[in-house]
Amino acid sequence: MVRSTSLLLLVFSLAVPASGAIAPGHRLLEPSLRLAKKSVDAPEVALTFDACMGKVDHRILDMLVTEKIAATIFVTARWLKRNPDAFAVMKAHPDLFEIEDHGANHVPAVEMPISIYGIRAAGSPEAVAAEVAGGADAIIRSGSARPTWFRGATAKYSAQSMVQIEAMGFRVAGFSINGDGGATLGARETQRRFAAARDGDVIIAHINQPDRKAGEGVVAGVRDLKKRGYRFVLLRDQPEQMGKLATK
Repeated sequence: MVRSTSLLLLVFSLAVPASGAIAPGHRLLEPSLRLAKKSVDAPEVALTFDACMGKVDHRILDMLVTEKIAATIFVTARWLKRNPDAFAVMKAHPDLFEIEDHGANHVPAVEMPISIYGIRAAGSPEAVAAEVAGGADAIIRSGSARPTWFRGATAKYSAQSMVQIEAMGFRVAGFSINGDGGATLGARETQRRFAAARDGDVIIAHINQPDRKAGEGVVAGVRDLKKRGYRFVLLRDQPEQMGKLATK
């Protein structure tokens, strides 16, 4: 695998949560992440997959292994406990898979007592810390290196929780393309979204929904990008100094 010389450009956009009351003047942040390239001879994208809970989608995992495609996998402690065999496959291919933190129990890392997309947020700074640290500890106990990136459930945060997460030593992982709509999209639309990727995009999708049609679209979409000559890079290969939080 060719290592990227890309730099990271982090831009954070404001987004209103899908549900739950928020005090006036408080809004949620949804970070957007892109790769800012220097000088390489092929277009690059970063594939990032959330493993929230439930099972593993072997359509995706097996394709990544067989075709030697690199991907960053954000796992929860809940998913790790239920899927040791799939995790063993990932650990057996450290050149392909980067394991990062998706939290302990898949709750939004927001200190406000709200619900986001129907999921109750952590609700306090202490609970945010427990969610972030619990996920990281589970990864370490499972035999992987300490994660350096964190992506919370729903990928939405408050300004306070983002600062808190960074103070804990993690970079917050956004994305520029929502590849599968939380694994709710059909195969054709998912493949279309992957096809829309351009040089420098960071794509989010899910690797824990084997019974949904989105997984079929993910496989087709990744293969399309490979045929078009894209390189697949890992977040860990990006310069650490470019992982600082920024807002606008």
